[in-house]
Amino acid sequence: MNRPGLPPYLQPGDRVLLFDGECNLCHGLVRFLIRADRQGKILLATVQSEEGQAILRWLALPTDRFDSIVYLAQGQHWLRSAAFFQALRQLGWAFRLLALARFLPQRLADAFYNAVARNRYRLFGRNDGTALPGLELPERYLHRRGE
Repeated sequence: MNRPGLPPYLQPGDRVLLFDGECNLCHGLVRFLIRADRQGKILLATVQSEEGQAILRWLALPTDRFDSIVYLAQGQHWLRSAAFFQALRQLGWAFRLLALARFLPQRLADAFYNAVARNRYRLFGRNDGTALPGLELPERYLHRRGE
């Protein structure tokens, strides 16, 4: 359920992707997103950050289980595969073609997403969350904006 108004730290028009800062697979996704999103449309935040935790609480999502990416835009939020597809739709036309996969049955797309999410640390490794991808571009991170 989407609540009226803006989540904490967001301004009108912001698009934000929350991701697990300790997940190497998520870091790869964020590096891809930074390269593909040349206009910088999508801001980033880890679910472990102060901002990420505040947004999760505002959305009434778990703050201690990080098995889903969250995408927020235009007063709505999406989880898991839907979040990934919504983020892709913000990129160039080639990536929008990939987003057509959102027309797969939601249960099938989320089943695949959940299987990968459950095994992501074992398959891709885990880090301490301090060396985030793209920190040399502080304007890309929600908490770094304006620094």
